[in-house]
Amino acid sequence: MSKLTNPILKNHNTIFASKISRSILLGFVLTILGSYEAKAQFTFTGQLRDRVEMRAGQGTLQQQGDKAALFTSQRTRLNAGYSGYRFKIFTALQDVRVWGQDASSINRTTTEANNGILLHEAWAEIFLNDTVSTIQNLSIKAGRQEISYDDQKVLGSLDWLQQGRRHDAIVFKFANKGWIADVGAAFNQNKENNTGTIYNGTNPAYGAGTNGIGTMYKSFQYAYVGRKFFFGDLSFLFFKDDFNKYTLVTAGTPAVTTKVNGTGVWSRNTTGIYFNTNVTRKLNLTGSYYYQGGKNKDGRSLNANLFSITSTLQVGRKLFIGPGVDFLSGDDGTKTVTADSKDNRFDPLYGTPHKFWGSMDYFYAANGFGKQGLLDYFFKIKYNAKDNLSFALDIHGFESANTLSNGAGGKLNSYLGTELDLLVKYNLTKIVNIEAGYSFMKATNSMASAAVKNVANADLNPQFAYVMLNIKPNFLAKK
Repeated sequence: MSKLTNPILKNHNTIFASKISRSILLGFVLTILGSYEAKAQFTFTGQLRDRVEMRAGQGTLQQQGDKAALFTSQRTRLNAGYSGYRFKIFTALQDVRVWGQDASSINRTTTEANNGILLHEAWAEIFLNDTVSTIQNLSIKAGRQEISYDDQKVLGSLDWLQQGRRHDAIVFKFANKGWIADVGAAFNQNKENNTGTIYNGTNPAYGAGTNGIGTMYKSFQYAYVGRKFFFGDLSFLFFKDDFNKYTLVTAGTPAVTTKVNGTGVWSRNTTGIYFNTNVTRKLNLTGSYYYQGGKNKDGRSLNANLFSITSTLQVGRKLFIGPGVDFLSGDDGTKTVTADSKDNRFDPLYGTPHKFWGSMDYFYAANGFGKQGLLDYFFKIKYNAKDNLSFALDIHGFESANTLSNGAGGKLNSYLGTELDLLVKYNLTKIVNIEAGYSFMKATNSMASAAVKNVANADLNPQFAYVMLNIKPNFLAKK
């Protein structure tokens, strides 16, 4: 007997096969999209940081009778990033201003120094190693970027400053099996020139360096090598920054001296090591040593050094304490400086001085403090009251690292003052942070002297206080 085909069963099989085909196709599409999503990712974050500051001697001493300053500054950032197959790009648009500034009038009547809108970061990173490579990372990162290493003593983002710090540079990056090796370079020009490469680094809108050196490097080259060992972290840094040569020309009646940039550069070399190790389970030591040679920005020969060591001892579960000392060499204030004399003042490059030498920013920040260097011995206390609440107290004793002149052939007391910094941090959420600080200094007459801050009739009890709200949303985060 012949077999008869059931039409109902045939139709059912056709529908079933069609559903399977659609399911397979849908699964294939989802697999492709999932694979693409894994390889390409878009990020969109931001930051709004308001800081109310009361300054009654912040940065430098006030004169007796001066009124305290009170203002609110704001940083606003929009960060957009995109990562794909063997590449990544990132941009950070930033606006920084004081409440009450009106951009529509400022930008029409004054210099670019008051234009708060700028491109803080804009870089691309290309990965030279494929996904199947045994090397963890081999890439080139080019564009405007933050450059930060170790504890940020000599190279850091300077995040405390509302505008922060950035560099236009290219960096070759390598990482594998605990090793990190970066080689970077930068070359600055004021504009698209048709001839020559003379660079005017005295841009009033963005000062580079520390201790108010007042000029931007023309170029730099550096190499950084770091390794994680069983005992902790160890790294080596070589950094050479170049400053455009100049001559001083005096002309006219009355005579006026002006700086005229010429060809060539003066090169400054900084070489050193950094370590971070746990001596015991509860005792940590962090230290560094750097030597500075070559020529400074004015062409004088350099012979300077920095030495730093900090200890942190955990006492109980929540309390951390520890002493430390920083030494940054300087010039003998009683000796006459000539064009042929050595410059012994160490400049901690492009680091984050606010983090180390007092919250009042008296040293190695925008305001200069003479050329005699700094000896800072300090004691730090931190108490983590809760997971989202911490208190910190830093006590600094500041002293000149070299002899201070009284201007009349004699010497001044080398002790400059004692500073107390109190800090409170509270994380309302993972996105919203509130921070408050208060600083008080008991300064000496040596701090007010012409050799250091040069303030007549100075108030030797400066104070500084602030409250800061920091919100860092992720606009693409799932609720």
